[in-house]
Amino acid sequence: MMIKDKDQYFMELALAEAERAAVEGEVPIGCVIVHEGMVIGKGHNRTEALCDPTAHAEILAITAAANHQETWRLDNCTCYSTIEPCAMCAGALVLARVERLVFGAKDPKFGACMSLYNIVQDIRLNHQLEVVPGILEDRAAELMKTFFQAIRAK
Repeated sequence: MMIKDKDQYFMELALAEAERAAVEGEVPIGCVIVHEGMVIGKGHNRTEALCDPTAHAEILAITAAANHQETWRLDNCTCYSTIEPCAMCAGALVLARVERLVFGAKDPKFGACMSLYNIVQDIRLNHQLEVVPGILEDRAAELMKTFFQAIRAK
């Protein structure tokens, strides 16, 4: 399987997590962490359910992956997030030593991996990630658009 095909496959899994978030009334962002072709952590936004501003999809997926690996160092792992991670999540990806970040749609309001900042590739930090944007971008963006339209319509 080619890298682009793998990236699309795992982004599909992240999108399924995002759809779970939407069903639960959460902002529809999903994330999976992959090591050697296997999902070792996954998550979707749960800030409302857990009353926790840090319960973002990426943070929950990183925690699950670290628990699976029994180490906080997620060397040789790829993070698939449906939306460009925020500053908190970007910082966590750097601290966890994730190797690659693949995301769907850019986030012009909070994105910290390309749009507003580029924390994950800041050479002043001790670790940088390879970044691959735009995988299944339209589907990720549509989930967000539909979710916020429904919120505004209420």
